Amino acid sequence: MKGIIFNLLEEVVIQHHGEDTWDDLLDGAGFSGSYTSLGSYPDEDALRLVSLAAESLNSTPFDILRWFGQEAMPLLAVRYPGYFRGHATTRPFVLSVNSIIHPEVRMIYPGADVPTFGFRDEPDGSLEMTYSSARRLCALAHGFLEGAAAHYGETVDFDQLQCMNLGAASCVCRVTFHGAKPA
Repeated sequence: MKGIIFNLLEEVVIQHHGEDTWDDLLDGAGFSGSYTSLGSYPDEDALRLVSLAAESLNSTPFDILRWFGQEAMPLLAVRYPGYFRGHATTRPFVLSVNSIIHPEVRMIYPGADVPTFGFRDEPDGSLEMTYSSARRLCALAHGFLEGAAAHYGETVDFDQLQCMNLGAASCVCRVTFHGAKPA
């Protein structure tokens, strides 16, 4: 996993729970905590930190990953405003993941192993989204999607139809986008 993920996780944890909490997670995992954004680190290291955070916060790894995705999205919007600028709403931003964002990620972070998404418009206006990745981090994708909606002043309903973590070949969800609420 690329170091940028570790950097974002550190920033989110410190921002919400303080530097001592981040240090406690690193100590508990037996890690030094020195991650460079372009470096590559074992997936298990990130998952260990998430697991320890879940224990520490009396939560689940799924909920920690989802929360992390939600909270990391504003940081990504500041670091990479070009990815966000060309879209007025969440839906086109999400649809740009395979064609714009992930190819750019691979250029910026050589060797990045990004998930694959499939999209299909549904008759009711929702979007069926398929997620495939050996990492099985659909909870992180869920959080990123919710964080993107918040960035655009919107909300989403996210219905998990099948999940790799429950034995499915890929994760499939239905995403319903809701525009900004009138003031």
